[in-house]
Amino acid sequence: MTFLDDSNVKVDSDRLEAKGRLKEAAQLLRRVIVFHPKLFTIAVTGAALFAVCTVASSVGLRWMIDKVILVRFERGEIDVSALIFGSIIVVGIGILRAIGVVIRRSYAGKTEWRTCESITDRVIDHVVSQPVEWHRKKMTGDIVARCGVDADAAVAILAPLPFSTSVLVMMIVSASWMLYVDIPLGLVAVIVFPILLTLNIGYQRRIDRYYNLAQKELGALSEAVHESFDGVMVVKSFGAEERETARLATISTRLKDARIEAIGVRSIFEAMLDAIPTLINIFLIVLGAFRVKSGEMSVGDLSSFIYLFTLLIFPLRIIGYLFSEIPHSVAGWRRIREVLDEPILADPALKIAVTPPGLALDVKNLSFGHIQGIDVLRDLSFQVSVGKTVVLVGATGCGKTTLLHVLAGLISPRSGFVATQKGGASLVFQEPFIFAETLRYNISLDNEISNDAILSALTSAQCDDFVFELEQGLDTVMGERGVSLSGGQRQRVALARAIAQQCPILLLDDTTSALDPKTEANVLNSLSHISPDRTILVVASRPSTIALADEVLFMVEGQISDHGRHEDLLRRSGQYRSLISAFEQDRGVS
Repeated sequence: MTFLDDSNVKVDSDRLEAKGRLKEAAQLLRRVIVFHPKLFTIAVTGAALFAVCTVASSVGLRWMIDKVILVRFERGEIDVSALIFGSIIVVGIGILRAIGVVIRRSYAGKTEWRTCESITDRVIDHVVSQPVEWHRKKMTGDIVARCGVDADAAVAILAPLPFSTSVLVMMIVSASWMLYVDIPLGLVAVIVFPILLTLNIGYQRRIDRYYNLAQKELGALSEAVHESFDGVMVVKSFGAEERETARLATISTRLKDARIEAIGVRSIFEAMLDAIPTLINIFLIVLGAFRVKSGEMSVGDLSSFIYLFTLLIFPLRIIGYLFSEIPHSVAGWRRIREVLDEPILADPALKIAVTPPGLALDVKNLSFGHIQGIDVLRDLSFQVSVGKTVVLVGATGCGKTTLLHVLAGLISPRSGFVATQKGGASLVFQEPFIFAETLRYNISLDNEISNDAILSALTSAQCDDFVFELEQGLDTVMGERGVSLSGGQRQRVALARAIAQQCPILLLDDTTSALDPKTEANVLNSLSHISPDRTILVVASRPSTIALADEVLFMVEGQISDHGRHEDLLRRSGQYRSLISAFEQDRGVS
């Protein structure tokens, strides 16, 4: 019988996990670089110029010490030609090095932020391409986080990457130069390179899980904050501020703990990055002094050697910075890929056919369920003629709103046939959404709609009593979610938006519920006179509104139980009479 050592299994697991992370990091680099390869190549070229000039600057220092400074002490005079030549070398190398820095930093920044823009655009395009059915299953805050903070995190690796490539060039060139100047000192100096690389890899392996956890908690916090702000009226109405604050505090505490752990690991890592090169530098100075004393190297050799090694300490830290950004960027990229890898679902609007002349809506054997196995709409069928005003009546939860969403093409039916008049339908939601833009934008949605058409739509929606009192008229900003308007005003503005879009069918999901009976009647009468070919299907529960309809569709448990004029349904359907009676009692009608 063979027993497995748990420690060995854990080591093997950690090695496999580390290889997987490195592979994922390599894939991330390949994928983000291809967005703007020219900008990245220019940044790397500038970094390489900086690297070569950094090593060359030690050569210039060596020349000035050996050919100018020491000569001055030994001979008592200055070699002018050597001074001029050395000055040209030092100044020229400094200028080239500065040019390399400007190119590297400028184009590294351009690469990072343009790549972030490209990734964000791709995520937004992918999200926008998804149908409403997909969005209904997602948290808005999470999607916002993936388009924002996750995109920023994914490209964070690009900022130190060009400099890190220059560090590799410096390591190769400087190692060759230091070994050429003095082999013993060169070997000691070169030893620090694998030590720091090993330290960086070990750090990356330890820090990875904390960054993954922090990025996950950041997404969760974004979800919760967005949800809390959306529901601020509910929170305040029920005095739940403290409970909501505690909920957000719990999530933010988890985020804080993950980041504190990451900072703790990073602080130890950076302390070692400072300590190891400094200790080796001291050792190099002591050993170099003995080498100069023995005549194995000159003062200029030692000075240029120490100068070059000191210059390399900070660039070597950039590799550490690169490794520290890898887990952060990989975590952000992983969350972005989760969105981008989801296939674009079929647009349910494409499944809606066009009705024959004279018919506005034709629905046959329609079935739909939000949860598999539980149908909200069951084998539902009906027809509506062009130009009719039809009221959809039913008890709460019978599927009225779901039916309108299917007719508008927002969600796809599980089975059945749906056809609408050519031009489709405009849906006015039960809870109208007003953009934090001008009134003109909220009506036109930036489509080419004339002022006259906008004003006509506002008049038809009975908005005259407040729209024409606005100081800036159509250019008045509505505020976030139409905060400057009342509930009834928001409903009428949303209705005007639907009218202005010129769709032949209007679907009103209890759109006039916040209006008084007189205004509601005026709205419906006005809508019926917009155009003789305009068809209206409205969900209503007010008996006075129902009585105005040409026809009533009575909906019971996801099916059309009966249809006809209001008076006829009252006479022949006891279930319909009971529902209308309940509506009247609820509204205090005797």
